Amino acid sequence: MKRRSVYFTAPGQAAVVEEAVPAPATGEALVETIASAISPGTEMLFYRGQLPAGVAVDTSIASLSGGLAYPLKYGYACVGRVIALGAGVADEWSGRLVFAFHPHESHFCAPVTSLLPVPPGIEAERAALLPNAETAVNLVMDGAPLVGERVVVFGLGIVGLLTTALLARFPLAALYTVDPLAARRGLAARLGATQTFDPVEMESLSTGLAESDGADLIFELSGQPAALDQAVQLAGFGARIVVGSWYGNKRASLDLGEHFHRNRLQIVSSQVSTLAPPLTGRWTKARRMQSAWRFLADLPLERLITHRFPVTEAADAYRLIDQQPGQTVQVVLHYQ
Repeated sequence: MKRRSVYFTAPGQAAVVEEAVPAPATGEALVETIASAISPGTEMLFYRGQLPAGVAVDTSIASLSGGLAYPLKYGYACVGRVIALGAGVADEWSGRLVFAFHPHESHFCAPVTSLLPVPPGIEAERAALLPNAETAVNLVMDGAPLVGERVVVFGLGIVGLLTTALLARFPLAALYTVDPLAARRGLAARLGATQTFDPVEMESLSTGLAESDGADLIFELSGQPAALDQAVQLAGFGARIVVGSWYGNKRASLDLGEHFHRNRLQIVSSQVSTLAPPLTGRWTKARRMQSAWRFLADLPLERLITHRFPVTEAADAYRLIDQQPGQTVQVVLHYQ
């Protein structure tokens, strides 16, 4: 039996390769994938070759711990069923629907300690959004919104939209979002944003916020370094700016002049591989993951997944995301 694995063969190139299906070793399970989600943020940096030289693929995920060199497997959102067990694995794992932080391929072996059982009632496609849901939870935890705050979200990719949906559950004074794509702005409004803006309308947003002493909390999730500079200019006195974007090899040029200096602004890096140090006395990654599963359970999936491709057409999926990003929010690969 052969498995189908997605490889980045060069910047801007993806291919599906047939390989032998591995046998599970001691402590491992063999998983047959049902669906996997493509990350339009981090994953596309790998696809486009926009990463700094010498960077590791991902030191926090065992299956992605190698160096960056093509051909490269990448991806971290696979959902499937356990179809075979290695020695020492309890029979209860057999047939279980599981999530794995693993590259896109139809079959893979992984230690059962790294597999996350999917809660009852959550289908495979929804479970494939778990990494992005966990990222949204982590971002909001790092931002720590307060009652009555004015919050701005830059960037309405899947992470920005999920963050917007989560923030909409808080009793905020206002929740503004910024994105150049009208379809995504419309979706943000349906998810609970108070008002949405095209980046060319920044003067209108800036004027409105200035009348109320600026934004209290801003999330920069666009992946565009210029947006961080815009966030600085919108921030009020003592405001927090949470940067969830990974810019890869793109440089950020910031105006850290009078507005930044006199307003005591805080710029905070947020990354889901770890927990913020102030939280680690009570929070663990497992507890945060439980919060992500609960959040994921009632998301409007039909609005978020815009395209589905069989894995054999993975190259077309990546090309669509790369060349026509305005048409996509979340793209999912199917294997069966």
